Amino acid sequence: DGIFRDLEWLGLTWEVPVWRQSERFPVYAATAEALAASGLLYACFATRSEIQAAAGLGAFDPDGAPLYPGLHRHLGAAEIARRKAAGQPFAMRLDMAQAQAAAARITGGTPLDFVAFDTRLQPSRIAADPVRWGDAIMQRKDVPTSYHLAVVVDDAAQGVTHVVRGQDLLAATDLHRLLQTLLGLPAPHYHHHRLIADATGRKLSKSFKDTSLADLREAGLRPADVRAMIGLS
Repeated sequence: DGIFRDLEWLGLTWEVPVWRQSERFPVYAATAEALAASGLLYACFATRSEIQAAAGLGAFDPDGAPLYPGLHRHLGAAEIARRKAAGQPFAMRLDMAQAQAAAARITGGTPLDFVAFDTRLQPSRIAADPVRWGDAIMQRKDVPTSYHLAVVVDDAAQGVTHVVRGQDLLAATDLHRLLQTLLGLPAPHYHHHRLIADATGRKLSKSFKDTSLADLREAGLRPADVRAMIGLS
């Protein structure tokens, strides 16, 4: 309800009924099963602490998490079946090396990219670098999807042609272009706008209980002020 009030205040409208990811779990599960059947997903039973210990002080993904060190990438079928039978929770990860090879076959070796608009709304083509995500999670242990899989599937299903979102999701677009290619889905155009930040330059986030759009509204800011903050006016 708060999101709807914020959007209305900003003068934005949306299609109804609103799709909720929790109502589309079967669709995401079927998509993941198709990727797994192509040898592009594998079960990973590793815990966060195990991943952290194995990764050590190595590389990190764009979200700042330790780059997955491939602990269970090559588990045998019998071991996977044993762990599943024992009720061990697992996530489904994208085998990035296999996914890259499959994408290259699909595109004939043409590197992945996407159309992005800058702050002056001028388009350019940006090279995608999904490898920096490593073997990204496509299905979490607790739900049969991830943000990356869900938005790619839903954008295509809803005929989305232009995606406007924050610069903090620029790297995610690399992974989304890879998934779109693997799944034979169209690629929208993208604009990654500036973020609203505090005095130190850190982006405002609900995770830190920062100032919300509702707070800005109550403080007397106008929608035009918010658009200016993110470079859309």
